[in-house]
Amino acid sequence: QLVESGGGLVQPGGSLRLSCAASGFTLEDYAIGWFRQAPGKEREGVSCHSGKDGSTYYANSVKGRFTISRDNAKNTHYLQMNSLKPEDTAIYYCAADSVVLTGKGMCSMIIQGSHDYWGQGIQVIVSS
Repeated sequence: QLVESGGGLVQPGGSLRLSCAASGFTLEDYAIGWFRQAPGKEREGVSCHSGKDGSTYYANSVKGRFTISRDNAKNTHYLQMNSLKPEDTAIYYCAADSVVLTGKGMCSMIIQGSHDYWGQGIQVIVSS
């Protein structure tokens, strides 16, 4: 399973780091990704990384502000979010996939169940 942590309320311009801890499987063997869903909007792929081809994908809306990473020793991956904006407010989900080949490919698959593992979701609110 995957368990997210690190969400919460932050002021515009602030930073948060989301963590996604894996248990029961070795995260190193999986592509990793972060998705988000704002109220009334479709889920979107925020950032995804594939170890198979080394590619990393970022949505245009977060490029230059968000960074995805993983710590294989801790079996955890992260999303560092800087310069946060009110439009970043959403529930954030992490995911892991054993089959997908590219980061962009993983982030394009937004339907619940389209990856091997999904986290339960964590709220991020950007507001003054």
